[in-house]
Amino acid sequence: MAVKLKANLREDLSKSNTHQLRDGGFIPAVVYGHNKQPRTVSVNSIDLLKTVRDEGRNAIISLDVDGDSVDVMLHDYQVDPLKDQLLHADFYVVNMSQEMDVSVPVHLEGEAIGSKEGGVLQQPMYELLVRAKPADIPEEILIDVSGLNVGDSVMVSDLKDGKNYEVLEDENTTIVTVTAPDTTEDLEPSDPDADIEPELVDQKGDNTEEE
Repeated sequence: MAVKLKANLREDLSKSNTHQLRDGGFIPAVVYGHNKQPRTVSVNSIDLLKTVRDEGRNAIISLDVDGDSVDVMLHDYQVDPLKDQLLHADFYVVNMSQEMDVSVPVHLEGEAIGSKEGGVLQQPMYELLVRAKPADIPEEILIDVSGLNVGDSVMVSDLKDGKNYEVLEDENTTIVTVTAPDTTEDLEPSDPDADIEPELVDQKGDNTEEE
């Protein structure tokens, strides 16, 4: 079920109006896609942030634009890096009956056996590209790593495609692995100061000043 979000049509595109919007807690946005003419709107920034936090980045949003509701996804957004505030958002109108390709975050659950034994858990992939109808896009892909020993990996080929979505990544791509801990003891000299200290003593004995 799509989450609802209110938007207002925006006709005044001047900089002064944009500043007034942001000062009032709103941000400018654009709605476009699926044979729809682009429309400029404004949305409450706090409501948008809450929607994304609660429902996920790929959530289907029923955007009410002055009484006209359209199903959209948050396609892109801009953030002020200094103030950490939203500046602008792009909403893409989706066709609920048509598949689309989106990136879905990968989250790990559990503690790997190999990690308890000193192995290092590494996650090369934090997102996976999947294909699904908008209503079937997963919020996240969970991978249980609790059974992984040192040397074990989970690859795309190990994932069972969901009933309603398809993983598009190369099946040989590693998502998570447990590697053996790095050991550098054999690379270090048994007495690292043996070859260094005599030189320092000799230099001091020659009364040579270092720059």
